[in-house]
Amino acid sequence: MKLRSAIILCACIAATAQAQNWPSFRGRNASGLADGQNPPFRWDAEKNINILWKTSLPGLGHSSPVVWGDRVFLTSAVSSNQNSTFVHGLTETAASADDVSKHSWHVYCLDKKTGRVLWERVAYEGVPKVKRHVKASYANSTVATDGKHIVAFFGSEGLYCYDFNGKLLWKQDVGLLDGGWTPDPGAHWGFASSPVIYRNLVLLQCDAQTASFIAAFNITDGKQIWRTPRDEDSCWSTPTIYEGGGRAELIVSGTKFYRGYDPVTGKELWRLADGTDVKIPAPVVSEGLIFLGGGSSHGQRVFYAIRAGATGTIARESNSIAWRNSAKPHIVTPLVYRGYLYVCTDNGVLSQFDAKTGEATFRVRLGGGGGAFAASPVAADGKIYFASEDGVVFVIKDGPTYELLASNPVGEVVIATPAITEGMMIIRGQHYVFAIREPKK
Repeated sequence: MKLRSAIILCACIAATAQAQNWPSFRGRNASGLADGQNPPFRWDAEKNINILWKTSLPGLGHSSPVVWGDRVFLTSAVSSNQNSTFVHGLTETAASADDVSKHSWHVYCLDKKTGRVLWERVAYEGVPKVKRHVKASYANSTVATDGKHIVAFFGSEGLYCYDFNGKLLWKQDVGLLDGGWTPDPGAHWGFASSPVIYRNLVLLQCDAQTASFIAAFNITDGKQIWRTPRDEDSCWSTPTIYEGGGRAELIVSGTKFYRGYDPVTGKELWRLADGTDVKIPAPVVSEGLIFLGGGSSHGQRVFYAIRAGATGTIARESNSIAWRNSAKPHIVTPLVYRGYLYVCTDNGVLSQFDAKTGEATFRVRLGGGGGAFAASPVAADGKIYFASEDGVVFVIKDGPTYELLASNPVGEVVIATPAITEGMMIIRGQHYVFAIREPKK
């Protein structure tokens, strides 16, 4: 009996420690969920209310914070031009930034308790190989970690793997990744898809204007394990892993098709025709369903919930499609939490649906209108957090009725998605990284 109790206790401790980690873009499998972590839902960075620490980072970076144990990892691209900046707010422009000065691409490790920079590494230096969108940075991709390795991807500037002490273990040149708008090949928008770690593999989605592909690299030595060409246009979406029904699926968005691949071999498992370009949101998985949507306003933007385990080409009337509707995410990755799907548009229109049926429940505009949203929502302990580009985080209560709990100012532009860990919310702003936590009682 004592042995059984000890085993249960150890399992609980291990589960709690694992839950404190936020290992990749929007946490584990891009779910954005952190129940049991009890983050605060009221703060004011401008008045220093519930701000544990804030740390300044140089350069520009839209990559989100990642957490493992007591360490926080981020990236930034530092320009030799001190006037280098990006445009924020609602914009329909296809313009590229006129920022071809010499840059250095950095990886940072911060102490989660104090915000102190433990180490900083320069991964690459030089003139950017492709231009970025005026709203983007040259460090859009979020790092991924398995607790031993930190994998940072800078698109055309390469893939890098460090240990927890900042030692470079390996690097890979994956070639020129010139993301842009299909109707205008002269529009160069850069790269944003983040790496995913699955078992001993680093998985990359590399959709560009030419020669798109997905690939897997051994996390120990960087050796390429497989590479699968994709007849696809540019895409800025991060892939997602689903495990269930005796198999794993690497789920990937695309202009022409949504697809599922075997993450171990790179073999295509299924595809669903779409036809909407400028895909940015990551696929979302929950309780055997895969939620797929996104794309520019120039397309029809059908939103799908499909059943995991499909094979071959999924027809429009296939039983593999659980439901579909006209939800319209463009930049923001949707969230599934406690049976409901939350979809937020660029201008803050929030729609909630029953995740199993697609039935609409409520539709509101966050902040009363006029704001822009790029960060994806996260949720914990009955609360959902939506960070606007203007630096206000709206907190709503979960459930089928809209209830705004708080509107919390950060004090600067927020593009990156927050992380949740151990009673804390970590938010990356335009100039600072903020750790937000209520005083311990």
